[in-house]
Amino acid sequence: MRNLILAFTVALAPLTAVAHDTWVETNTALVRQGDVVFVDLKLGNHGNDHRDFKLASKITLAPCQLSVIGPDGKAVDLKPGIVDTGYAPKEGYWSGRFVAKDAGLHVVSHTLNTLHGTTRAIKSGKTYFQASRQLDAVPADQTGFDKPLGHAMELVPLANPITAMGPNEPIRVKLFYQSKPLAGARVSFIPRGATLTEGFDKDHEAMTDTEGVAAFIPKEGNVVLVVVHHPVADQKGDGFEKTHYTATLTISVPQISRISAAEVTSK
Repeated sequence: MRNLILAFTVALAPLTAVAHDTWVETNTALVRQGDVVFVDLKLGNHGNDHRDFKLASKITLAPCQLSVIGPDGKAVDLKPGIVDTGYAPKEGYWSGRFVAKDAGLHVVSHTLNTLHGTTRAIKSGKTYFQASRQLDAVPADQTGFDKPLGHAMELVPLANPITAMGPNEPIRVKLFYQSKPLAGARVSFIPRGATLTEGFDKDHEAMTDTEGVAAFIPKEGNVVLVVVHHPVADQKGDGFEKTHYTATLTISVPQISRISAAEVTSK
């Protein structure tokens, strides 16, 4: 019996590893130009079909890419100065420090391409923050947020992820797979602290339409983790028998909508 349990556990190990999602967060979505932003790389165990927003273990850093792309399009690698916040090897998460010298919209980009047993796991994660000369007068005319970065699979916001966010303002995203819109994929919108219901949670999940678009309307200020999985059984190669794609996007929704102030500033 003991050998049977051990064999079953070993067989499930690759599946459990692939069921982990990685995502990136910042301590703030809006920062004064020249101030510091902390970028966190986190790992959650979504073996429960990504029903929640909880941490589980800590990702191995070596195969990960983590950078901040500024308004000028230049990327800054955060890995050389990254800090381990955990006491034990699998506790906590990774945190990088970035000084926002330039005003404008910044995107945090994370990718991972590795093997878990006989499965190739290809992941991407993104979030955004904006640096402004004045926090009470934030320019709304930022561009580039809806431009794909070229990840194997990625979620792209269709509205400004900073100034267009607020309670009852829809979060609309477009899913790209191999640089093309992907229809018929389930997208989960997980507010921090919420646990999605089993099966298909109609209040927090949506299927992408023919253009790869899905939407969610947050009811209150919170951090929302957007997650999508795309397993491809026939993508095989040296050392792996299938491929599993994951894309995440973290959106900070303020309790007081930034839209009104941003509209005034843009006029």
